[in-house]
Amino acid sequence: MLQIDSSEFKKKLSHIYNEVSKELFGFGTTLLRTAVDNGTITLYARHRRSPRSTILEGEAPNLKYEVDFYMSSIYKKKLKERLENDLQLHIEVLLRDYDPATQWAVTNIILNTEAVR
Repeated sequence: MLQIDSSEFKKKLSHIYNEVSKELFGFGTTLLRTAVDNGTITLYARHRRSPRSTILEGEAPNLKYEVDFYMSSIYKKKLKERLENDLQLHIEVLLRDYDPATQWAVTNIILNTEAVR
């Protein structure tokens, strides 16, 4: 397993994050920063606005909000699976907040340090 604070680990982490984004939305992020501190990983990502999202926002804002909520939940599930499988991380919890108005998402990953010992 890679050291979680290494630049190689952060590159792989960013790559996986973008792959999940491409799988679900058809494109990756426009900006992605990764920070690692004492068993916690934080990703700051600016996503691209989907043309469908823009249309829904004008025609059915409540539906857009609901779709954003479910897509964020699916994103969390897929990202957690990929990180555990590809990077052998022991994730205690993966939290993600997405702001549709600005397209920013912040993901916090708390590793289960007990499983690593």
